[in-house]
Amino acid sequence: MSSQTSIDIDELRKLFLFERLTDEQLAKLAGSGAVQTYAQDEDIVRQGEPAECFAVLIEGEVQMISETVSAGTVAMPRTSQPGVYGGATSAYLGERAPQTYQHTLRATAPSRIFMLPAKKFAYIVAEWFPMAMHLLDGLLSGGRMQREIIDRRQRLTALGTITAGLTHELNNPAAAAVRAVSELRTLLRTSRLQLAQLAQDGIAPDKLRTLVEVQESCTEALGRQQRSPMEISDAEEALGEELDEAGVEDAWDLAPSLVNAGFSSDDLRKIRDKVGEEHTPAALRWLADAIEISQMLSEVTEATERITSLIRSAKQYSQMDRAPFQMVDVHDLLDSTVAIFRGKIAPGVTVVTDYDRTLPLIPCYAGELNQVWTNLMHNALDAMGESGTLTIRTAYDEDEAIVEIGDTGPGVPEAIRDRIFEPFFTTKTVGEGTGLGLDISYRIVAGRHGGEIKVRSKPGDTWFEVRLPLREPAAVPEPSV
Repeated sequence: MSSQTSIDIDELRKLFLFERLTDEQLAKLAGSGAVQTYAQDEDIVRQGEPAECFAVLIEGEVQMISETVSAGTVAMPRTSQPGVYGGATSAYLGERAPQTYQHTLRATAPSRIFMLPAKKFAYIVAEWFPMAMHLLDGLLSGGRMQREIIDRRQRLTALGTITAGLTHELNNPAAAAVRAVSELRTLLRTSRLQLAQLAQDGIAPDKLRTLVEVQESCTEALGRQQRSPMEISDAEEALGEELDEAGVEDAWDLAPSLVNAGFSSDDLRKIRDKVGEEHTPAALRWLADAIEISQMLSEVTEATERITSLIRSAKQYSQMDRAPFQMVDVHDLLDSTVAIFRGKIAPGVTVVTDYDRTLPLIPCYAGELNQVWTNLMHNALDAMGESGTLTIRTAYDEDEAIVEIGDTGPGVPEAIRDRIFEPFFTTKTVGEGTGLGLDISYRIVAGRHGGEIKVRSKPGDTWFEVRLPLREPAAVPEPSV
């Protein structure tokens, strides 16, 4: 940083912040502060240090960076607009103002900054604009309260989305596992009793081994039979007749499970020859129950794997076990969001993905991007109702990743297209929408990631396009603790 230099009132007048001041006021302002120059990547003010100066950009480029507890490092887009300011911006509040800088202001190119001591800035605002000071005070406190309410509401909305989706999706595999375990208790008890009865009836160990070998063979073949419904029906009827002839009670009830395991007439003859006619009926009843036990175990395994997969998707969606800022595959984020929404997607809605798998990893706040995908998919599904096509596609253009989410709903009317990213603007009826989803999505994409979000729409073909930079920021944000 070079030494301080004075500034001419004509140069101050060119800044939008001071353009309405009188020459006398400009002269007092120029005499109260000084110009300092900063090199590229040099901090003008640093978060946490005593708030001693109000800084105004004269020429160059600056970026505001804030370290937060909940979201890590928040970097605003760079700007070269003369007159933008930072530092002790609320010094006019006196003792109620933060006593340290609430952000870091960094020169991202060689810059000239007008530095005004905080005490002089506070005096000037109070002396020249007494009414404005009170208004600013009210706006600051009211805005802070409103922001807290909005953020809390959005967190609850996101939590509701996860909870509703998971509840619906987890219900089916959980219910299947409970039902299968309940049936397993009965089957295992019956199977043990049948095996004990065979032993009591004097079946030889080698014959019992033959029966177990057939059971193992049938278990391995479960679900692998590639037959049409007609072929299966014919096989069940034929086996049922043979079991009936062999003196097996409930032959027609046992036939379906045996056929599903690939049990054939040859297997029946093998059991009759090896086990003996006197033991065949009991042996076949035990075999049918053993096969059904294996089927139940497969159902439990499938159900628990589905539950595990859903929990994995929920963790990916919420990013609850990850650092706030990271390099991620955007397709993983999109897939986890679709998984969360699966229970809310109407039967008549088709989901189509068109991914460019050559897209490199992107530097981002993954949990926040999932919030963007949630808002965009939720709006698309709402727009389409009971039928339509939700399309998700990715691509990249030089140093930008492109994510597009499209729907076949009625579209966004041209008259309101320019307003859809405004806070509290919604086309939904009272009680159905807050008007915050697209506003928050815009702030996450543009404010947090330096990207761009835009919409193109006509009836039956609406697309939201999100562009995210592939280049990491100069200073990679550290995870918050």
